[in-house]
Formats: sequence, C-alpha cells, structure tokens
Amino acid sequence: MKRKKRPASSNTWIYIIWGVNILVVVCLLSGAFFYFNSQRASAANGQVETPRADTTPKGPPTSYILPSLTPNPYYTLPVFETSTPFIFANGQGANIIGLSLASRPIEVYTFGNGAREYLIVAGIHGGYERNTIELANELIRYVNDHPEVIPQDATLYIIRNMNPDGEARAEGVDGRVNNNGVDLNRNFPSENWTAEWNRDGCWIYRPTTGGSYGGSEPETRTVMSFIGSHDIQALISYHSAALGVFPGGVPWEADSIRLAKALAKATGYPYPPLDTGCIYTGTLADWAVENGVGAAVDMELANHRDTDFNKNLNALKALLNFVP
Repeated sequence: MKRKKRPASSNTWIYIIWGVNILVVVCLLSGAFFYFNSQRASAANGQVETPRADTTPKGPPTSYILPSLTPNPYYTLPVFETSTPFIFANGQGANIIGLSLASRPIEVYTFGNGAREYLIVAGIHGGYERNTIELANELIRYVNDHPEVIPQDATLYIIRNMNPDGEARAEGVDGRVNNNGVDLNRNFPSENWTAEWNRDGCWIYRPTTGGSYGGSEPETRTVMSFIGSHDIQALISYHSAALGVFPGGVPWEADSIRLAKALAKATGYPYPPLDTGCIYTGTLADWAVENGVGAAVDMELANHRDTDFNKNLNALKALLNFVP
C-alpha cells in the first residue's frame, strides 16, 4: 500500500522545533562550561566571595580560656597596676612577690627583722571571704602604728590578698575562685591533692576544681615560692566562716594542733573545728607542714561580714609567741 506524503509545511514546523531544542541544549552546555571555568580561575587566583555583613545584634564579647576555647565565667579584666594600698609615713610599703592570672599584684608586708619568721595569708578565697582581706588590712595598720607588738627576735609577714582576681570579680560566691575557676586552697601539691573530691559536706555553691595539677596556678606558686625562701615558724591561713581552727597535716601534725589550741583559746573560735563531713585536700596548711613550716592552721572568722579584729589581735600575739 502506498503511503501518503506529508505536506511540506508540516515538515518545516518539525525542523523548527528540533532546531530550537538543539539551540537550548547548546546554550545550557555553553553556560555550564563558562561557569566551571570561572570557578577554577577564582580558586587559582585565591579569590573568595565577600560575605555579606552580618546585621544580627550581638551581645558583649565572650572571653575564653585557650586553647580549648571553653567559655570562662571567671574572667576578670587584666590589670597592670603595681601600686600598694598602704604607704606608711616612713616610706615603708609592700613588696610584690608575684602576679595573679590577670596580672594583679600579690603583695607581702614585712614587720620586724628577727630570726623567727611568721606568716599570715588572707584572701585565698577572694571576694567570697573578703572580710579576711579587710582583717589583714586592719592588722597591717595596727602593726605599723604599734611596732612594739612584734618581738625583737621575730619577723611578721602578711600576704593581704592571695586571690586579687577573685576579689575583683565579686563580693560573694562568684568571687571564691581564681580566673581559672580553681579553689586555691585545694591547689597546693600536698600529698592528698586531687583535682576533684566528694562534695558531701563541702562548699557546693558554684563549680570549682583543685586545678589541672597541684600548684598549677600562679597565685599558688607565688605563695609556695615565698614560703620556700623563708624559714617560717608558724602560719595562719585566714578563712570565713564559723567552722573553727583546722591544724595542718594529714593526719593533723602535733605542733599544728598546739598552735590551733593556742589560737582557739585566744579567739574563742572552735577547736576541734566543726565537722561537716567534708574531706579537705590540697590545702595551704597541709602543704606547709609537709614542706618545712613548723606549724600551720586554717582559721575561720565567725561570719562573712566581720573581721573580729579584737579577737584576731589576740591571735596575732599568740602566733608571734608560738615556738614549734
């Protein structure tokens, strides 16, 4: 059977449609070719697209502990001041024995020049126990005005604020630790040092640690270095509040027990101290008696507000007359 031929006009439309399809495909392939070539050229020339400006509202900058980039809630601004809070009429002031993490000075005041050396440390828990710093200030003023309180054969050192960053951060629970979040009275490399401890009966109001290792913090090393360069007969590390007088040593060392009893008698603070069930590790008093200090105690003021100055003036006299 013979097929009919299509009209010429019908064939023309078919050719046009196919031509348009081919043209579209060619355009797409050409566009893809030029796009990928331009991308390779940009990469070769190190060109990157400029990001659009971020208009999202931002809060204050966050500070970090490097290198982990962990947000640091304990951060206080670094300072570079070296002035002392007391310059006495005779020109006597403090010696700077070290710097905190934020470059705040850690100072010691010296009274007398006898062979028997005694040390008072305050402010180890910064702003949380700020009344210990205020007590140290009062004792410094008193001894300067009454130098006769120092026996002729004795020398008294007062470190008025071991944790200046904590004091600068806050007066209260947020001021207890240093700028690394470390409890400095658990950072000394005593035999029982540990980074973490059972919190039963212990201070739990904020997260804290004993440090990455014993003596990891510059404030701790400053006090260790000072003690190591002196022959300290007896030491009081002041705290608050209310628990009493804790002798140094694990178990408590005999001369430290004698010192604790003498101080309890002079002040009325409890001895034996109140037992909350807390196990204390890495303390200044424990480390001190393990490293040549004749006797050492942690002594707690009655509360977080008052300095109990008159009681602690009696404690000062008891300290300066103690012979291990």
